[in-house]
Amino acid sequence: MNGSAYAGMTAVAVRQGLARGELSAEAVARAALDRIAEHEPSIHAWQHLDAEGALAAARALDARGVPGLLGGVPLGVKDIIATADLPTRYGSPIYDGFRPAADAHCVSAARAAGAVVMGKTVTTEFAYFQPGPTANPRNPAHTPGGSSSGSAAAVAAGMVPLAFGTQTAGSLIRPASYCGVFALKPGFGLASLEGIKPFSPSLDTLGWLARSADDLELMRCAMAGAAFEPLQPPAPGALRLGVCRTHEWPAADAGGAAAFEQALRLAEAAGAVLRDATMPAATAGLLAAQKTVMAYEAARQLDIEWRLHPEQLSAALHTLLQSGRDCAEADYRQALAQADAGRRTVRALMNGLDALLVPAAPGEAPAGLSATGDPVFSRVWTLL
Repeated sequence: MNGSAYAGMTAVAVRQGLARGELSAEAVARAALDRIAEHEPSIHAWQHLDAEGALAAARALDARGVPGLLGGVPLGVKDIIATADLPTRYGSPIYDGFRPAADAHCVSAARAAGAVVMGKTVTTEFAYFQPGPTANPRNPAHTPGGSSSGSAAAVAAGMVPLAFGTQTAGSLIRPASYCGVFALKPGFGLASLEGIKPFSPSLDTLGWLARSADDLELMRCAMAGAAFEPLQPPAPGALRLGVCRTHEWPAADAGGAAAFEQALRLAEAAGAVLRDATMPAATAGLLAAQKTVMAYEAARQLDIEWRLHPEQLSAALHTLLQSGRDCAEADYRQALAQADAGRRTVRALMNGLDALLVPAAPGEAPAGLSATGDPVFSRVWTLL
């Protein structure tokens, strides 16, 4: 198996090939390493690559029969997620060489399910806005988005079928959109945050990226300890989707707006029933509420870094942390109350609907690597 043949394989396909004896975990890991060697010099998706550890883990899986839902599947781990056998830098020079005492819960669960951890993927500084070196595999002159930059790029470039990411504002959905892959940002509490560097505990969410929706479901089942069944398309007319352009719709550029309208046409042509779902005027303040919650909590979560290593924090993070320190507790409590009210409003909005269709990003990935794009279309949904 070569890197090019492996590049198009989904996690489900890898799992099936190993189960049928057509592949070995070691061959898959070597193909993934070949693919990484081919594209990493221009993409820079990896903070730390562990070729020897991955091959050793793959050989061990082959020796015992590749058990588990993720048996033999190469996996990238965002570098704000703890790994006992690999450095965990959190995207900051403050933590150069740091190695946690134990794996994060999600890493332990993935390994127990048979995943082969290839290494740590690049994250922005503490999963905020200051970017790392990662480029977009679709066009390396453009950002891959953030903060799950390396995870999105590694999946999009065919280096790994699956990668862990996190979202506090738009850090899974936006890079997935920019890189042309799939992402799942689960609801709060559905995936453990144990061992993940906190930024804003009311908002932080573990999620994952893949090149197919079935792969997202495979990982969800692995994290939940549930049996996996491939997703089945709904019968024509069975899926009821609310079209929600949100209060932030003016932020969409011409290309983003056109892509959203095309998505509506494709969904309808595939048999979905579409219905307008307009956000009530009372929810217009949710975007500001998300920013308040994030800043207030981040200032407290990164207090040690702020006090002991201020010179090693970026200007953008300094600005956020200062605004969080200046935020009154009453304003923070009011933002949390707005979020609770918003959840009740959206539950009512979704009566009779299976899901909402909303924009993922303002448009295509912006040119340049000095910024990761605007999370404007994800902030409210993260808060909710």
